[in-house]
Amino acid sequence: MQASLKPINNSIFRFKEDRWPVAIILSLTVIDFILYFAVTSITVFITYYAIMLIPKGVICAWNHHHQHLFTFRNKHLNRFLEFFYALHTGVSTHLWRLHHVLGHHLNFLDQEKDESRWKRKDGSKMGVIEYSLNVALTAYPRGYTVGKKHPKQLRVFVRYTALTLAIVIGLVIWNPLAALFLFVLPMLTSLLFTAYVTFEHHSGLDTENEFEASFNNLNPVFNFLTGNLGYHTAHHHKQGVHWSRLPQLHAKIAHKIPEHLYQKSNITKLLLGGFVLNLFTKSRTHR
Repeated sequence: MQASLKPINNSIFRFKEDRWPVAIILSLTVIDFILYFAVTSITVFITYYAIMLIPKGVICAWNHHHQHLFTFRNKHLNRFLEFFYALHTGVSTHLWRLHHVLGHHLNFLDQEKDESRWKRKDGSKMGVIEYSLNVALTAYPRGYTVGKKHPKQLRVFVRYTALTLAIVIGLVIWNPLAALFLFVLPMLTSLLFTAYVTFEHHSGLDTENEFEASFNNLNPVFNFLTGNLGYHTAHHHKQGVHWSRLPQLHAKIAHKIPEHLYQKSNITKLLLGGFVLNLFTKSRTHR
């Protein structure tokens, strides 16, 4: 690993840039449990669930980063964090490590093998809804299938997925209404949301050239929220590079990426919209 990519020393974190994202995500977890134990109003639960749809969807990006490069030096702290990631995103310990890191990243150029494939069996391109449902519904089975080639990783996946499921069932039994809106529904919708936003990463790019196989989004707000996931070609070029170093890696390979592979994602349009962008433009114009 290059010197610029060297993790920090004398810290429970491998990279100092992970401190704030983890603090924010765990803070949201605390809010979830406060509401779980203190609130009984279905109106509050429905409102909170609706407000948190996008934030919890964004957490999926950070869970993704964690599965590529574990956040903590300590194994038990990583398992602890992954449990709360699962409650937010519906993705349990090692699922993305199997499905995504050891699956999709190795197979994304081959649509017959890709765990997040966007092609139908007849070779045609799926629509975004079909793709989203397909990837979400097959995430656990495909992760398990990849795990058969990696038994050590599979054992961790099965053990902690079973533990997560058992705890969620316990939460539902203790307080069904709160558990439904604070944990069960967010887990389901965040998993679907994850599949939805990945449609635009590679869909329609049928190539064997890794520098022409991913769409990129350089919007600073998008990359701030997702941990530079918009530098997607760089991420696939060297998947072991920490998210905070992706802009530098992108700069080194940008000349290899065709111009048509730079675009705004659907989530950027949803989060920003023309209204916010116009306000930003006007504020700069009137300075």
